[in-house]
Amino acid sequence: MTMTVDRNFTEVGGKDTYEGQICSVHFSKQIYSHLVFLSGFNVLLSIFICLGNGLILVALHKESTLHSPSKQLLRSLAITDLCVGIVTDPLSIVYWVSSLNDLTTVCLYALSTAFVIGYTLTTVSLLTTSAISVDRLLAVVMGVRYRQTVTLKRVYGTVITFWVLASVASFVYIKSFQFAVRFMHTVIIVSLTTSMFSYTKVFLYLRQYGNQIHDKELSRDRQELPSVKKLRQVRMAKQKKAASSVMWIQIALIVCYLPYGVVLALPKVLERSQIPVLIRQYAVVSSYTNSLLNPLLYCWKIKEVRLAVMRTLRACRR
Repeated sequence: MTMTVDRNFTEVGGKDTYEGQICSVHFSKQIYSHLVFLSGFNVLLSIFICLGNGLILVALHKESTLHSPSKQLLRSLAITDLCVGIVTDPLSIVYWVSSLNDLTTVCLYALSTAFVIGYTLTTVSLLTTSAISVDRLLAVVMGVRYRQTVTLKRVYGTVITFWVLASVASFVYIKSFQFAVRFMHTVIIVSLTTSMFSYTKVFLYLRQYGNQIHDKELSRDRQELPSVKKLRQVRMAKQKKAASSVMWIQIALIVCYLPYGVVLALPKVLERSQIPVLIRQYAVVSSYTNSLLNPLLYCWKIKEVRLAVMRTLRACRR
């Protein structure tokens, strides 16, 4: 996913705006070597993002052991990451290259389009990661009732709602910048708060559950302890590992987007200098790397996905 613009379309192109600076051939020439490097790096990044997330989508389609609703949430996140590699990342290359070649109009259109699409993808990604955390919480707390409550139909409805909200907000953004900013701030706060609450609740619940099981085992017949204890320990370990795995996705998102947040917090007085604008370009690329890290995290932390990816790769070699 990618970050959002912090200006309205009516302000795009002004000499003192971020867009006006980055699309100015005079300004871009001053950071020529950086833009050339970023363009080349993003070409490779876009290719690997597409390959990685495309492979994950194929693997998820073939994987049958994962719970279908949980798999659909991961698929939705992979789709947003794939869109970064297909759309927003290449658009960044377009406005960097067009700026260097004094194609101001092309640069402004590419920059504006990248921001609008990025706004949509950012919103969907934030909402999806929070939904994944809630899914893990429900899996732990509800037990056997989880599969009856969290159905594929409900997850489809939730994901569609995310995309509709994000799309409507991105179109409203064109007309009302202030509303779009408030909406995005709300999404960020709600998403991060929900995720933090869910993961904290999961680990506290598992810890409390483990203590209760330990107390009960002490009062039972010793002949029953080995098999019962092993079964429950395996169940708890599995739930804890699943929650820990998806929590890494949330951590990666925060780490990759933190530079962009820091850049936006820079004093407004520095807006016209090269340094903040240049740093922001690197911060944008940092946000793109999240779309590459997610497939790697799926393979590293989720055994079922890793095995499905390996099977897919072996099948491709034949």
